[in-house]
Amino acid sequence: MADDDSQDRSHERPSTLRELRAAGWVSRPIKQEIREHAIAKIAAGEPLFEGVSGYENTVMPQLENAVLAGHDVIFLGERGQAKTRMIRSLTGLLDEWMPIVAGSEINDDPYHPVSRHALDLLAEQGEDTPIDWVHRDRRYGEKLATPDTSIADLIGEVDPIKVAEGRYLSDELTLHYGLVPRTNRGIFAMNELPDLAERIQVGLLNVLEERDIQVRGYKIRLPLDVVLMASANPEDYTNRGRMITPLKDRFGSQIRTHYPLDVPTEVEIMKQEAVPLAASSPDGDVSVSVPEYLGDVIATFSHLARASNQVNQRSGVSVRLSVSNFEALSANALRRGLKSGERNVVARIDDLGALPASSQGKIEIESLEEGREGLILDTLIKGAVLTVFKDAVDPAQTRAVVDAFEEGVIAHTGEDVSSTDLAALVEQVDALRGPVMALTGGDESPAAIASAVEFVLEGLHLSKRLNKDASGASATYRGRV
Repeated sequence: MADDDSQDRSHERPSTLRELRAAGWVSRPIKQEIREHAIAKIAAGEPLFEGVSGYENTVMPQLENAVLAGHDVIFLGERGQAKTRMIRSLTGLLDEWMPIVAGSEINDDPYHPVSRHALDLLAEQGEDTPIDWVHRDRRYGEKLATPDTSIADLIGEVDPIKVAEGRYLSDELTLHYGLVPRTNRGIFAMNELPDLAERIQVGLLNVLEERDIQVRGYKIRLPLDVVLMASANPEDYTNRGRMITPLKDRFGSQIRTHYPLDVPTEVEIMKQEAVPLAASSPDGDVSVSVPEYLGDVIATFSHLARASNQVNQRSGVSVRLSVSNFEALSANALRRGLKSGERNVVARIDDLGALPASSQGKIEIESLEEGREGLILDTLIKGAVLTVFKDAVDPAQTRAVVDAFEEGVIAHTGEDVSSTDLAALVEQVDALRGPVMALTGGDESPAAIASAVEFVLEGLHLSKRLNKDASGASATYRGRV
């Protein structure tokens, strides 16, 4: 929405048509308006909008081309690929404020009015016609396509109350405008477009292409100025034939989105979107941090799920999975800290036990056997830990650790084991210090060391170099001999 300063300056903007002309305001089509702002950003080396990562060399160049060409755009991609976020962010390419004929429901251009209300008002008051100003945030309309979406929702319907007030059905003023006309001179987005019934698609095409409205048997010419943006699942759009061909042809650009192509990008998005966790307790504030290697585990888990033949890839594995898992990991660490009395908590392997609860609603497991979902998720989590361990820990640094355990060292881990007790293992097994310090980056706090110790032990177990006896949330690591 508009900021307070903009609201305070509202009295400085022209309030009548005469003042608007005197101020030198120029009317231009919505696509030209967006194009001009895009040109300025591209020339300055700035992105079209902030907050979307991983598309710099793939999606963004295509979107810039579409905007410069003045195209309507449809984004094709699975869920959680920032399609709606990009569409909503395009409002940043609009003028901050736009003049309209006062009282207009469809943002009538004061120089080129189209509604009966605006035409009558200009005929009556001429240059004294009052002007209102609309902020760019209000020039965006959005609808999720559902089977029950109606013509009334998108285009309009006769308002029985206006008829009851004495107007004739043939009077255009009896019409209650739908979402598309109300987004005149703005951006209208239709999410999951193929789910729109074919007869509604025809009605939408009629407004956008033929520039007229047909409601209850009478016809109104309504030359709307709208940028149409849409999103769809590729399978629905390309294979099932659920789009009428003329409407599909209406889009000048079709842009494929994708999930993050690498783990660092997924981690960047994950940290950007996740809600930071902290808490106040009677003993003081509790803060939570997630070490880099565990963040990589969360992101790698999502990447492995996207490559797994046991996960339904048609429904996709959203980046929201990584965000939810990161938050669940942090929440479990926070809960552990509140119970143990630790103030500066560092997430560790124990906290990965929270991931199944935050994952099951976001991954569709393809399994014929009942109850295998948990086993498949556990396998994916272990695979992620092992993958990150192999990248993060030098095998040469762990040989002496394995030797120590084969000589009789035993380590106990779990939620009930304090960070101090786990960190003490480094004093008992001096060979642990090298890999642990490499993981903590030199942080010698008990919580950071405990997290690194547990990660090394779990990695060695998954590499089949240590045995692990698990019982509930507790585990015991020992040599394999």
